Amino acid sequence: MAQRVVLIGTGNAGRIALTQLITDERFELVGVGVSDPAKIGIDAGELAGLGAGTGITAVGDLDQLLTTRPDCAVYCAMGDTRLVEAMADIRRILAAGVNVVGTAPGLLMYPWGTLPAKFFAEVEAAAAAGGASLFVNGVDPGFVNDLIPFALASTCRQIEQVRCLELADYATYDGSTVMFDVMGFGTPLDKTPMLLQPGVLGIAWGAGMRALAAGLGVQIDEITETYEREPAPESFRVAVGEVPEGTQAALRFEITGHVAGRPAIVVEHITRLRDDLRPDWARPAQPGGSYRVEITGEPSYAVDICPSSRHGDHNYAAILAGVGRVVNAIPAVVAAEPGIRTTGDLPLYTGPGLRALG
Repeated sequence: MAQRVVLIGTGNAGRIALTQLITDERFELVGVGVSDPAKIGIDAGELAGLGAGTGITAVGDLDQLLTTRPDCAVYCAMGDTRLVEAMADIRRILAAGVNVVGTAPGLLMYPWGTLPAKFFAEVEAAAAAGGASLFVNGVDPGFVNDLIPFALASTCRQIEQVRCLELADYATYDGSTVMFDVMGFGTPLDKTPMLLQPGVLGIAWGAGMRALAAGLGVQIDEITETYEREPAPESFRVAVGEVPEGTQAALRFEITGHVAGRPAIVVEHITRLRDDLRPDWARPAQPGGSYRVEITGEPSYAVDICPSSRHGDHNYAAILAGVGRVVNAIPAVVAAEPGIRTTGDLPLYTGPGLRALG
């Protein structure tokens, strides 16, 4: 029997999730929640770009959405700039007895040691009260930081360091809030954006890093952060708008988790808005963008992950992969014990079966 699901949030990630929820026979879409009043009343198929005809129209009220009595809610609403609201949404859904998979809030990927206990204790209490479970994941933070490193590390006799990299050109990424407000592209270098405020990088990626550490049987003692910013040599345009000369046009940051005084788990991101910027920084394995997992040990590994899609470029493919990670986990999360669940709690494979060829 198909599992009853609702979707919350129809931005870049939500639209992709909506397509799968409509077309995947494992799921029965019973509701869509939106924050934009202009989307209320629009058919889910239309919001997904598939054309009207599902008979499910978007609503703007979370309580109304929960009256559909879903087995699971797919939470794709913005979490970066509305953390308090997103956490409140998650608690309400869980307390109502509805399981949740989501791309946000990323801190709930593995909150132990990342958040003060009082913040995630309220989530755990809501899950216990509703008898529901929660799984938050994605691509990076997400499966590039836990699932793939776990698979490689399981073959090693010795591990000294795990490094996870995202190497991408974001010129075609059309999320203006993330690009401008969070990451600081197109802003003067004397203005520190949200992501680069002291401690934010360590919080944003700390959950995934601690999840990996826990799976490897170690504990991160300290997280440190470094970053470099490169100005635009002249003004140019990208998908979200103008990047004025002298403002941020490329960014490299590194977050290091120290174990027993050694740099054991490292996340590195190199984000450009033009391919010619900072050629001395590491470059992707395919045009546009890729991910890389490096393990220093015995044996050592350097594995490039190159997402692609028939329907979009590398940025679209990366979002598609992150969304697929959480949507495919729905059956396992519905079956899981109540509480915050992590990659280590789920079956190794949670995706669909192979589609018949012919």
